[in-house]
Amino acid sequence: MRHYEPVALVPSLYDWAGGAEAFGKLFDTFYDRVPEDPVLGPVFEGMHPDHAKHVAAWLGEVFGGPAVYSERHGGHQHMISRHRDRSLTEEQRQRWVSLLIETADRVGLPADAEFRAAFVGYLEWGTRMALLFSGPDAPASDSEPMPTWGWGEVRPWPRD
Repeated sequence: MRHYEPVALVPSLYDWAGGAEAFGKLFDTFYDRVPEDPVLGPVFEGMHPDHAKHVAAWLGEVFGGPAVYSERHGGHQHMISRHRDRSLTEEQRQRWVSLLIETADRVGLPADAEFRAAFVGYLEWGTRMALLFSGPDAPASDSEPMPTWGWGEVRPWPRD
């Protein structure tokens, strides 16, 4: 009897988007726009030159790509630490999401409704978590796992 390797019938969001190249282009283009943005520019002033690459690795991993962010930067705990005590605002969160969606259109990320629903769903969830962890009453995060996101995901929101 012959052994067959299982084949994924549904591609990951990472693969559907175009993999590392697509996420690299998305965040390079996005962070090229950020310094001129009146809401986001001050937040990212003095940004590390590799910031776009780090965020591309983060989102790629979350969407089913290789664990580059976890292996090189420490996973979710590191991402949380980068937002601690930043006191981000709802206006900044909303602008980050809207500018990233505009940039996704600009660089040609898939525009099909299913992909965009999953993409925007994660952006909303992830940025709300960043907002939560940036505040003065942020919860402890010792056991926060690296999030993963797929088609049609819905996550519970921490309640007060």
